[in-house]
Amino acid sequence: MLNKKLYILFLFCFAFNIAQAQIQIGKASFYADKFEGKLTASGEKYKHNKLTAAHKTLPFGTVVKVTNTSNNQAVEVRINDRGPFVEGRVIDLSRSAAEKLKFINQGLAEVKIEVIDAGDGKTNSNRPVQIDQNIENESYFDLGVERTKPSGYGVQVGSFRGFDNMLKLAENIEKSYRTNVIVEVKELNGNKVYALILGDFGNRKKADKLKLKIADRFPDAFVTRF
Repeated sequence: MLNKKLYILFLFCFAFNIAQAQIQIGKASFYADKFEGKLTASGEKYKHNKLTAAHKTLPFGTVVKVTNTSNNQAVEVRINDRGPFVEGRVIDLSRSAAEKLKFINQGLAEVKIEVIDAGDGKTNSNRPVQIDQNIENESYFDLGVERTKPSGYGVQVGSFRGFDNMLKLAENIEKSYRTNVIVEVKELNGNKVYALILGDFGNRKKADKLKLKIADRFPDAFVTRF
């Protein structure tokens, strides 16, 4: 049973439908090895083994599908940097993303970019982690549901398409970390997605502290601002 109230935040991202329609064609390049560990424009460190990219205008956190038009290989990457600043190039990919598109030897590739998750541009956060897990067929939860308007920082631990799986994890983490659980409800590709966020802290320092505390269990958790 949930001992505290499970707060449900209804956020409808109208901008997502606009951004979703964006398609761009152009040349893609990839980061040179010398940039490993260097800070990106979002404040994150570049890591060649992460599926990230630089784009001139898309908000940080935006997830795009990049397709190599010569071989139809595709990869999803998250925008966390600005660039490339070379005429004719539309995106600069991490080395691992370029490897998936199979153009390492060529250096450049003609690609199609499609926005699939508009992000919010507020943080340098990762895309919500899909961690749907199977739970027993019959589960009962005692809920105290209340709308809220958080205004600080929280730590997102995952997102779900399944409401039942979201409840199961909410119950578990609330008991483990004794903090309020906020559920952000939004639409992704026409489907409801439930994001689990821990806490509503007045400053980022406290949220960063919680993120470190849960890093072993939720390595892809990230700080988000309401």
